[in-house]
Amino acid sequence: MAESPPSLLSSLWRRKSTIIAALALLGIVTHLVLRFASKASLNAQHLPLLITLIVGGLPMLYDLLRKLLRREFGSDLLGGVSIITSLLLGEYLAGSIIVLMLAGGEALESYALRSASSVLAALAKRMPSIAHRKAGAGITDVALADIAVGDTLVIYPHEICPADGIVTEGHGVMDESYLTGEPFQITKTTGSTVISGAVNGEAALTIRTTQVAADSRYAKIMEVMRESESKRPQLQRLGDQLGAIYTPVALVVALLAWFLSGDPLRFLAVLVIATPCPLLLGIPIAIVSSISLCARRAIIVKSPVVLEQIAGCRTAIFDKTGTLTYGEPKLTEQLLATGLDQKEVLTLVASLERYSKHPLSRAIIAAAKEQDITLPEASEVSEEPGHGLRGTVAGHQLQITSRNKLIPQNLPGTDQMPAISGGLECVVVLDGHYAATLRFRDAPRAESRSFVNHLGPKHHFDRVMIISSASLRSTRKKAPRKNSPSSAPKPPGPKPSMWATASMMLPP
Repeated sequence: MAESPPSLLSSLWRRKSTIIAALALLGIVTHLVLRFASKASLNAQHLPLLITLIVGGLPMLYDLLRKLLRREFGSDLLGGVSIITSLLLGEYLAGSIIVLMLAGGEALESYALRSASSVLAALAKRMPSIAHRKAGAGITDVALADIAVGDTLVIYPHEICPADGIVTEGHGVMDESYLTGEPFQITKTTGSTVISGAVNGEAALTIRTTQVAADSRYAKIMEVMRESESKRPQLQRLGDQLGAIYTPVALVVALLAWFLSGDPLRFLAVLVIATPCPLLLGIPIAIVSSISLCARRAIIVKSPVVLEQIAGCRTAIFDKTGTLTYGEPKLTEQLLATGLDQKEVLTLVASLERYSKHPLSRAIIAAAKEQDITLPEASEVSEEPGHGLRGTVAGHQLQITSRNKLIPQNLPGTDQMPAISGGLECVVVLDGHYAATLRFRDAPRAESRSFVNHLGPKHHFDRVMIISSASLRSTRKKAPRKNSPSSAPKPPGPKPSMWATASMMLPP
C-alpha cells in the first residue's frame, strides 16, 4: 500500500501537460461565462484565470527553468516569459491562453510518443503467462519463470509457444511470421525446432525446452525493443531548432518597445505576438495526424522522431516479406512430366488439396480459381504425417509430397524432376508415375515497382536496399527495380539470419 501514492503522483506528472491543458481550457471558458453571461465581480471573473496561471503555469515554468539551465533556448521560452509578465501586469487572460498553447502542444507530443510505444505493449500482451508442463501422465499449468531447460511442454492448438524447444510428439504447422517475417507456415514434426512466440496450428505438439523463457527468442526481441525505447531520442520541434536565434531577438525587440513607449504592456504585447503558436500547436498536430494516417495504411511509426528526420534520408531499406511482397505463397511454376496437360494436372491437384490443411493448399486452390477451373470431388483422402497427401480424383490415384519423400520410392519418371531451386515446392505423383513439380514464391506486390521508382524523383532518395534472409537469386526475382541489383557487402564472420542481400540504385 505504501507504493501507491508515489505511483499515482508519477502517473499524474507524466500526464501533466494534458491535465494543465484541460485546466486552462476550463479556466478560460469559466472566465468568459462569468464575464459575459453573469454579473460577477471583477475579482470573481479573474479567479479561474489566476488558478490556471498558478496551478498550470508553475509546473510549466519549472520545466522551462530546467531547459534554461541546460542552455536550451526553445521557442516555448517566450511563452514562459509571457506567463510571468502577464501575471505581474494583471493580464490574466493572455497568460492563460499562452498556458493553453504550451500545454496543448506538449500534450499532443506526449500522445504521439505513447502511440508509437504501443508496439512494445502489443508484444508484451502477446506472450502467454503460463505453460502446460507434462510430468508423467499429468499436465499442470506453470508460470513462464518456472520453466526449466529439459521440461516437457504441451502446446495446444492455436496457442503461442512459450519457450524455444524441440518437438518430441505430434505433427502440425506453426506460424512464425510474427518473428521471422516469412509468410509460410512451417511444418513441425518430431525433431523440429520451435521458437517462442510462434503460433501453433490445429494440432497439439509436445516439445522439450532448450531455453528457459527468459533466454528464448521472443524474450530477446522484447529486450531489444525495451532497449530501443529507453534510448529513444527526444522529439525536436522546428520552433526549438530556431529558438536559439529567434528567442533572444524577440526579447530584444520587446524590451526596445517597452523602452521607447514607456509602457510595460508593449513588452507583453510583443512577447505574446512573437510566441510561435503555429509551431507550438501545428507541428504536434501534424505529427499525430501523420501517425494516424500511416496506421490506416498499415504502416507502424515506431518513433515520431523519424517524421522529422525522413526529409534528410537518402537511403531506404525495406523488409522484403510482407512489405514489398504480399506475404503469402503463390503458385508460380508448374513443371510437368512429358505428355501431361497443365490444366488437367492443376485440376486434379487442386481437387485433392481442398481436403488438406497444409499451408500451400490455399495457393494451389487460388491458382485453380484464377483459371476458372471446376474441381471434381476427391475420395479416399488421407494425409498421414510424413507421407504427404493421397487420394483419388476422377479415377486417378494422386499423391502430393516432397522431393525427399519421393526419391526413395524410385517411381518411374523421377529422372524428369527438375533441379532444386529457391522457394518452396511440392511434387505430384499420378497413377504411380512422377507427374509434376509445383513451385511457390511470395509474389511481389503490384504497386511495389511504382512506389520504389517514385522515391528518387519525388523524394530524392539515392539508394534503395532490400533486407531478406532468402538467397540473392531469389531476392533479385522479387526486387522492384529498373536496373539489375548488385550484392550488398556481406558482413564479416558467420552469416546472420537477416542481412541485406540486394540493393538497387534508383534511376535518375
